[in-house]
Amino acid sequence: MDTIEIIALSMGAAWASGINLYAAITMLGYMGATGNIDLPPDLEVLQNPLVIAAGGFMYCVEFFADKVPGVDNAWDSLHTFIRIPAGAMLAAGAVGELGPGVELAALIVGGTLSSGTHLTKSGGRVLVNTSPEPFSNWAVSIGEDIAVFAGLWVALQNPWLFLVLLVLFILFVAWMLPKIWRGIKFVFRKIAGLFSKEKPVLEPASTKPVEQIESKSGDPT
Repeated sequence: MDTIEIIALSMGAAWASGINLYAAITMLGYMGATGNIDLPPDLEVLQNPLVIAAGGFMYCVEFFADKVPGVDNAWDSLHTFIRIPAGAMLAAGAVGELGPGVELAALIVGGTLSSGTHLTKSGGRVLVNTSPEPFSNWAVSIGEDIAVFAGLWVALQNPWLFLVLLVLFILFVAWMLPKIWRGIKFVFRKIAGLFSKEKPVLEPASTKPVEQIESKSGDPT
């Protein structure tokens, strides 16, 4: 691989990991094991059959978990602590042979890129799940899977095109994230408002003093 191909692989792995880490691991491992690509030395471990099998199994789990509204939000929250560091490590591993300085830079940039894609995905899912029907959730989830496989394919086959598209994606994320954040705050305010509404308190029926009742009924004597 030349330098541009290595950079595209590094950033492509980080970008894809923020959306679907297991799809990225499975695809890279399979393509490396079948000889379709030559993985850098630090990423050759992805070609191990056990790694491919583990990645494929977890991709199947995520495929179904990602289609259930509510479950997908919990899954994304948990994977905040998995996708971002894994994306940073994959980015660093792709450029390891270029030297420790480049590896550290890829770790920093890759981690930031994984964070951006993960936050965009998870935040967007919160807004999508406000729709009562599940079909929009399924469509978005399948679209994300297709984007991961297609994006990695472009990164491996046409590095320059991928890097141009990546710059456009970063600009889109910078524009979209504030809007997603405002939408999430609005959703949580609505939810908090539903739980904070006080139930109307029923006032006890008014009772007249006993003296007034007796005076109206007259003196019994």
